[in-house]
Amino acid sequence: MSLAPTLRQYLAELGIGYEILAHQRTTSSRATANAAHVPAGSLAKSVVLEDEHGFLVAVIPANCRLELGQVHRLLDRRLGLATERAAATLFRDCEVGAIPAVGCAYGLEMLVDDSLVDQPEVYMESGDHRELLHMSNGQFRRLFSTAWHGHISHLYL
Repeated sequence: MSLAPTLRQYLAELGIGYEILAHQRTTSSRATANAAHVPAGSLAKSVVLEDEHGFLVAVIPANCRLELGQVHRLLDRRLGLATERAAATLFRDCEVGAIPAVGCAYGLEMLVDDSLVDQPEVYMESGDHRELLHMSNGQFRRLFSTAWHGHISHLYL
């Protein structure tokens, strides 16, 4: 597959610079970090959430777990995990489980964990299970300048 067309167009419109990093096929973000030889704390993974107001994409490091309580307090919303089926409907040009962290390209609200903003470089899914997007901290900050930010995850081993 490679870079999802919706994502490619969105990044081009914003003038966001990135590179593509190929890796062997994986099925989890931690396995992807290992296969691509990148720090798990620099790999942004997407968690699709929903409530009665719609969908939101929370972006956290691959070595962390989402703190839904923190999300609830920060946004004053009772969001829950969206089903895989709902996520597949939202990200039609992506493989199941390879959702890019750039939900805004798909018209979705975004919430980004503050720890990713501090990373010198950030990696994220490109829409398939064999390539990652790689961008500098400056490009990542530009891309998510209008997103909600907060401490929404905790490290797990």
